[in-house]
Amino acid sequence: MKFLDQAKVYIRSGDGGAGAVSFRREKFIEFGGPNGGDGGRGGDVWAECVDGLNTLIDYRFQQHFKAAKGGHGMGKDRTGAGGEDAVLKVPVGTQIYDEDSETLLADLTEVGQRVLLAKGGNGGFGNTRFKSSTNRAPRRANPGAPGQEYWLWLRLKLIADAGLVGLPNAGKSTFLAAVSAAKPKIADYPFTTLHPNLGVVVGGHDFVLADIPGLIEGAHEGAGIGDRFLGHVERCGVLLHLVDGTQDDPAGAYRTVREELKAYGHGLAEKPEIVALSKVDALSDEERETAAAALAEAVGRKPSVVSAVSGEGVPEVLRLLGRQIGVTKTVDPNAIPAELDETWQP
Repeated sequence: MKFLDQAKVYIRSGDGGAGAVSFRREKFIEFGGPNGGDGGRGGDVWAECVDGLNTLIDYRFQQHFKAAKGGHGMGKDRTGAGGEDAVLKVPVGTQIYDEDSETLLADLTEVGQRVLLAKGGNGGFGNTRFKSSTNRAPRRANPGAPGQEYWLWLRLKLIADAGLVGLPNAGKSTFLAAVSAAKPKIADYPFTTLHPNLGVVVGGHDFVLADIPGLIEGAHEGAGIGDRFLGHVERCGVLLHLVDGTQDDPAGAYRTVREELKAYGHGLAEKPEIVALSKVDALSDEERETAAAALAEAVGRKPSVVSAVSGEGVPEVLRLLGRQIGVTKTVDPNAIPAELDETWQP
């Protein structure tokens, strides 16, 4: 399944039905009077957070969502039928933005959350509503109110407990495959992951781990695939920063990624970070000590040493992640702002 984390959609709520102009015409009733019914209410447009989805690929093939119009009123005081609602089903972690792509309208972080995006138009009054002591046979009715229409942006930010960051070919996908049942693409030639992958780590601390495509220098300016996927680690409680131990300058690689995190902003540079020197199975003892010392000088503390291939150091890193996740979960850093009401409407 193709991973899609951003989509633009058009929504329109239903128009209200028109009221009816009608009169009673029964035999032996001389002054029957008006009996035109009201129009039905137009359907609403809702966004609903559902389980079982992890991409916005459905909105790649359908971008227009329109609720049904309300039925027109009829004689014998019959009210028109209400229009059927349109529901946009989105995965957990979806944010809904206005057309300007900056104004946040809703943040759906739990299964079952619903938010009203566009309210249907009210039905018009039938002529029965206009009967009075001075106007016994009104011949007027109201049309239904029009619905609302908007263009909106849907953006998916994966909800994971921990995120893997680092340069391309730092061993992130290999690490994810080693500690979970996820099956990201792995090969014996250099390449970069093109979309995030999620895996569930099962053990003393069960948690969700996200593999984010590698950053390169200048990613915040659009170099490579840019920093478009960094939004998926905004919700993570802790970052696992993997640095390839087989490259010439591990310290420089660490600083490159840190600079990109700072340039991106949104608090990523302030998140708890565990730094690990990866691919140590391919290093001699002397090379391992040299790389670890250089990385420790850049980080300011001793890094972990791991090899996803041989399993060296992996349990220790998972314990560090589990301990840190337990701390960060006591306070939710991504709670929905108090001013954001679930019943928002334009």
